[in-house]
Amino acid sequence: MQLGDFTVIALSDGTAPIDANKLMKFAKPGEINQLLKSSFQTSPVEASINAFLVKTNNHLILIDAGTATAYGPSAGHLTESLYNAGYKSEQIDAILITHIHVDHTGGLMNGNEMVFPNATIYISKPEADFWLNETSKKNAPKALLPFFQYAENTVGPYQKAGKVKLFGYDKELFPGIMPVPTPGHTPGHTSYALESKGQKLLFWGDITHIGAIQLADPSVSIDYDVNPEAAAVTRKKVLTEAAREGYWVAGSHLSFPGIGHLKAVGSRYEFEPIHYSTYGTGQ
Repeated sequence: MQLGDFTVIALSDGTAPIDANKLMKFAKPGEINQLLKSSFQTSPVEASINAFLVKTNNHLILIDAGTATAYGPSAGHLTESLYNAGYKSEQIDAILITHIHVDHTGGLMNGNEMVFPNATIYISKPEADFWLNETSKKNAPKALLPFFQYAENTVGPYQKAGKVKLFGYDKELFPGIMPVPTPGHTPGHTSYALESKGQKLLFWGDITHIGAIQLADPSVSIDYDVNPEAAAVTRKKVLTEAAREGYWVAGSHLSFPGIGHLKAVGSRYEFEPIHYSTYGTGQ
């Protein structure tokens, strides 16, 4: 789709199952199955894993990097999707990471080889301070330790090569691209606002994992949230603003291509996916 001066290409890394009954938190009794049934789904839910390519005049910018082999053969297809869109991983010069979970950073590496050797990896300072900090790792709950290992394995090589750039939230990373703090899922979880010629698109990362549940009831979080209460607060804030202002949203786990609009219907939200267009405008 075209958004002002930017071209945005949705890239599928594949899908992964989410056991909603096991992993979703704070739902009312029977709510999960009821909401899934109303959207013609059952648990486990097959969740999309999306990444996005932003083309500017000077840069090829990737939003997140997929999973590699972490989720088996149903995922790990980002470089294939990139190739099918007409690009090679070597051409990517910047990767904006929403957060350091393996389904967003796993694709940075192929074994010991950097998949994106010419890219600078952009990560928020709060995110790096949590996942790439030895003191934080020592003080973390045991359940989080595998995530620290994933961070070391996927981001670590780029960090050692001097290819990781940390940022705050006070200025644009590139013209028209502003990082937005959306903490809760992880301490430094970041969304990215793309704006050009009066249009806006928010790449929101993991604000939702199962739209059928969390758009209907934003108070429901997932076991992967580092701070599930904070994640619910952030989710409600992001959904409210997106519906009120009417800009485009792009979600990492909304059904591919994961781009559309939100509308508020009473206390719940509904996702209106982008309509197919042969003109490339997304209108």
